[in-house]
Amino acid sequence: MNTTTNRLSGIAASPGIAIAKAYRLRQDRFVPSADKAADPGAEKERLDAAVAAAKTELEGIRAMTEAKMGAAKAEIFEAHLLLLDDPDLIDGILERIDNDGATAEYALHETANGFVELLLAMDNELLRARAADVRDVAGRIMSRLRGLDYAAASAISEPCVLIAEDLTPSDTAQLNADYVLGFVTEIGSRTSHSAIMARSLEIPAIVGAGAAAGGIETGATVIMDAVEGTVIVRPREDELAAYRARKADYDARQAELRKLLHEPSVSKDGHRVELAANIGSVEDLQKVLANGAEGVGLFRTEFLYMGRGALPTEEEQFQVYKHVLERMEGKPVVIRTLDIGGDKELPYMKLPAESNPFLGLRAVRLCLDRPDLFRTQLRALLRASVHGQLKIMFPMIAVASELRAAKQLLEEEKAKLTAEGRAVAEGIEVGIMIEVPAAALAADTLAKEADFFSIGTNDLIQYTMAADRMNENVAYLYQPCHPAILRLIRMVIAAAKREGKWVGMCGEMAGDRTAIPILLGLGLHEFSMSASSILPARALIKALSREEWAAHAEAIVNMDSQETIQAFVHQHTRSDNR
Repeated sequence: MNTTTNRLSGIAASPGIAIAKAYRLRQDRFVPSADKAADPGAEKERLDAAVAAAKTELEGIRAMTEAKMGAAKAEIFEAHLLLLDDPDLIDGILERIDNDGATAEYALHETANGFVELLLAMDNELLRARAADVRDVAGRIMSRLRGLDYAAASAISEPCVLIAEDLTPSDTAQLNADYVLGFVTEIGSRTSHSAIMARSLEIPAIVGAGAAAGGIETGATVIMDAVEGTVIVRPREDELAAYRARKADYDARQAELRKLLHEPSVSKDGHRVELAANIGSVEDLQKVLANGAEGVGLFRTEFLYMGRGALPTEEEQFQVYKHVLERMEGKPVVIRTLDIGGDKELPYMKLPAESNPFLGLRAVRLCLDRPDLFRTQLRALLRASVHGQLKIMFPMIAVASELRAAKQLLEEEKAKLTAEGRAVAEGIEVGIMIEVPAAALAADTLAKEADFFSIGTNDLIQYTMAADRMNENVAYLYQPCHPAILRLIRMVIAAAKREGKWVGMCGEMAGDRTAIPILLGLGLHEFSMSASSILPARALIKALSREEWAAHAEAIVNMDSQETIQAFVHQHTRSDNR
């Protein structure tokens, strides 16, 4: 690379600002020869030894990840260990050795590439993401076959900004935050494993910076602004000075936010709202409590069912729900019942393949179709209810009959537990997620039968706009602040208000700085978001007048586009913060 300044842009996947020398992670692109093996038996023995060594390494990484980030993040490596026992992968390699006389290296290379190409061609985003897992596992076996160390990222021992084409889950899990001050990758998205782990480790990360990031060499000074998604290579002295000041301001701002840790979430004109956190496992509770959440607005229970070979028992689930309720010490905890289907699959359930799983047998539809598994979860929730302030939420309700059927099963299990002499809390609130446009449009009917609503904007937006949020070709249509979305939200809140019910939001939109003033003005009661977004949201709400934004909201919902609405909000929030 030349010595002139280069400015790149990418996706800000984990916030922060870092200034350091670049360290280019050279990822092995070894392509083995197609020469025939002299002794196929010996090749199979070499493969067995390499797979065994890879298993040992992965067990160590899994244990280290669990200690650093919790069991939920370590499940990635459980999946990698399962790949090492996957007969489709391993038997495919052995067949090439037997039938084609290939070396272990060539058989591995060809078989793994076939898997990767197949996965990348899938429509399902989660299946496409599995391609990185196959590459990771295959690379680990290949390194062992070649007698090389695989985990180069773990050997970094000086402060740097790490540059790579991509980072595998095992690379990211082994990063030492004392030395890796941030990382930039050429490819990736906010939902990739490396991005998710960066947020858990609280390491600044920019992903999807493009091929230009491939030209950043070790030793070049780099500024990465993972708030804006900007990378500056070989900055000028004035740029360095400006970003050192910006970093100092950012760090001071983070320290200032910590002062709001135990403050209530109250607007400038005294209107109180609740800022809660979304969690996906018990390990997430540490960050929930550390960031001053006033409750859990969404506990995704899917993790209990995933990464295992059979359904969790009632007792297993009870212990988890009890633990979460006790840790929250009386603060409200909204637990969503099983939301499997769409992009979340349970192989051991052997559900029938569907041409459009997002519109198929998923969430509450699956639970009502399989009342055996639903009843088990309901019993566990009811038993745990005496250990805290439990609220139960059913996902993807489209029509009132689904809500009635789910409530009926809940009442039946409550009666059974009472007859068995088991304690169950009185007055458990039972609500629904509003994520299907039909539910939003019929909110007035549903509000008569639900105790609360929680708006799941991730699905509501994609269903309303008919645009898969994971599809890059139609990403421009995923518009949280589109007037149509805001009108649906206003309709839901108004319907609930008429029935004296409260409304929360548990989609990504709840923590969006542009959306928060609008949602405050529309009368949203509870905002549930990632734990790291809570304190910035609290600071923003303290600077806003709810009455002023209620007046603005009436004009906003009648604007013609998301762009117009965003410009209006940015202009008026700047004036609020003067």
